[in-house]
Amino acid sequence: MSNVKEHLDTTRTQLLQEIHLLDDTTFNKKPDAQSWSVAQICHHLVLVEEATKKAITWGLKAEEQSTPARKNVQLILDRTRKFQAPPIVEPADEPFTVQAMLDLLATTRKNLLAFLQTIEEPEALAKRAVKHPALGELPLDQWIEMVYMHEQRHIKQLQEIVKE
Repeated sequence: MSNVKEHLDTTRTQLLQEIHLLDDTTFNKKPDAQSWSVAQICHHLVLVEEATKKAITWGLKAEEQSTPARKNVQLILDRTRKFQAPPIVEPADEPFTVQAMLDLLATTRKNLLAFLQTIEEPEALAKRAVKHPALGELPLDQWIEMVYMHEQRHIKQLQEIVKE
């Protein structure tokens, strides 16, 4: 679990470095009508983190499987593959201040890490699975991996938006 925490920390640090110097106007500017702003991408990441915590909570109550099939979660890093965000993790349309989003990102990450510390049997995460909207049945430990990989995907997206 410490390796996963390291990936979560490294990726979050990179995200914060990308956004903390943006002004609120740039932060909320959409590249076009169909795309998300940097603020919306960040809000989406917050919602995904909250949904992941809920999925793991629910999954820990599920029956143990001997070996749920492992998935190639690296697929999420391939930005040529497009995914549609489920409504539960679609970002709000209203603008955010950079500081409000930094606070929100800090809170959700703190909550996720605190939650992961409460799991009495971390090995149980590999023995239970919950349906992931993009990858189907996904072992719970891979849900955690998806948090930082998904964040890496969106860091690349927001870097492109800021460049434009």
